[in-house]
Amino acid sequence: MHDLVIRGAQVYDGLGNPPVRADVAVADGRITAIGAHPGSARQTTDANGLALMPGIVDLHTHYDAQITWDRTMSPSPALGVTTAVIGNCGFGIAPCPAPVRETMMKNLSVVEGMDLNALLNGTRWEFETFGQYMDQLRRTGPYLNTAVFAGHSVIRTAVMGEAASEKEIPSDAELAAMRAQVRAAMDAGAIGFASSFSPNHSGFAGRPMPSTIAGEAELRALTGVLGDVGRGVFMSATGTRASPDLMEQIAADTGRPAYISTVLTMYNEAAPDRGMTYYARCAEAIARGHEVYVLTSCQPLSFDFTLTDPYILLSHSAFDAIKGLAGTQLAAVYRDASFRAAFRANLAAPRSGILFLGNWERIEVGVAAKEAHRALETRSIGALARERGLDPVDVFFDLALDENLETRFIGKFFQNVDAGVAPLLKHPAGVITLSDAGAHLIYMCDAGFGLHFLAHWVRENQTFTLEEGIRRLTSDCAHRFRIPERGRLVVGAPADLLLFDPATVGISRPYAVNDLPGGGSRMLRTSSGVHGVWVNGVLIHDGSRYIEHARGPGQVLDRFDA
Repeated sequence: MHDLVIRGAQVYDGLGNPPVRADVAVADGRITAIGAHPGSARQTTDANGLALMPGIVDLHTHYDAQITWDRTMSPSPALGVTTAVIGNCGFGIAPCPAPVRETMMKNLSVVEGMDLNALLNGTRWEFETFGQYMDQLRRTGPYLNTAVFAGHSVIRTAVMGEAASEKEIPSDAELAAMRAQVRAAMDAGAIGFASSFSPNHSGFAGRPMPSTIAGEAELRALTGVLGDVGRGVFMSATGTRASPDLMEQIAADTGRPAYISTVLTMYNEAAPDRGMTYYARCAEAIARGHEVYVLTSCQPLSFDFTLTDPYILLSHSAFDAIKGLAGTQLAAVYRDASFRAAFRANLAAPRSGILFLGNWERIEVGVAAKEAHRALETRSIGALARERGLDPVDVFFDLALDENLETRFIGKFFQNVDAGVAPLLKHPAGVITLSDAGAHLIYMCDAGFGLHFLAHWVRENQTFTLEEGIRRLTSDCAHRFRIPERGRLVVGAPADLLLFDPATVGISRPYAVNDLPGGGSRMLRTSSGVHGVWVNGVLIHDGSRYIEHARGPGQVLDRFDA
């Protein structure tokens, strides 16, 4: 007898083949039959012609801390995800010796836009080493299949402590200890090694995240461990320092695939051709036998922020003046004419790789704090400045100051023009992922990238057929990151499944909830058109609610293809 039979579905195999109308049977967590009337089952679901696909594989998430207090890894399961990779950009929490826990949490709260109080109160510390962290995840029983990166900033902090954000060149002993930590993580089942050279990645009180001050020699020494063990992938938030040429050199030296994550690869109206140059250079590297790919976002990259935490602006040097300040101290800086002049100078000659390049049409008033200003919501700062005959820098700061810095702005900087984004999504050097799920959750929630892709890029503008769109969200992602078996709906594969209606699938607008440890706030989205999500044959979300399990059915993934 089967454990589960889903009857009468339009079955998409995740490999790009046309769908077939079939019943799908599951036993012991795996797909045992695809066809007509496979026999009796303990549980039966009537699909009534809905689409059944492999669960979405999300290669870029930041659930490292949240998973210790929330085994559901909300909201990803509700949004069709069944496999997630955490520890991206080298920002995680393991290994973490007890004396540096607070340092790790403070940095993580800033660089990934997380609630510090929630991190300090919610994170369950039952580990110090990477292997112990993996063991804790197994005891926790996550709802999603979960793979974990060994992280550059994490390991640098574990070895160097506070000096990790101050000392550019480690001692020989420190470098040897970092290499040993990477090797230990790989031996414990890490999916690979992740780092960041991004100028947008600042830590607590404006200090640089540790990996961003590391030199090329250190990066090569640490990625070299992947070559030594002959497995694992390398991903980097590259900024401008880790150029496609450097990423190709690392791929060539290690024999391992390398993945680029940077806003420089995204469509930007200020530099409309720049993103495609990255894809072209990756394609050239692939043609030379060196796997270098771009992690590609399919959603407009939007950021909610206030001037109490202007994280998207911190890479401008003018904002060095606010580091470590709060309240009235912040307000005094924002009023100062010399600060505003310095910011204007930054915008006149912006550094490459930063988020905001000075287009004030792309910063809008999201939520006004005062009732008298509600009519300004959805209006751009550029439009308000023209209307008032004022400089947009002054309009921006004066509005926030008038609202006691409580104005919530929305920055819409990248991937906002479909005609410019579509060629990037279709490029063979791109891998569609980059949700950042679990991060920046105070301001945004892009965990539903897969459902957005199915709604917008498949149904609405038909850039992809449904079967090809599903392939790009499932087996293609798993294959690129060397995750065996996942992302395919075939006999013998793990039963990670998403049942949905192609005509209505999508995601809601983000909304705020206060459900973090200590009552902290985060942004969530809900799905539409989802009728069920299964992980290893176990229903975890029925389209409306999570299904309660004392132990989640997700596996902690620790074996990967070479």
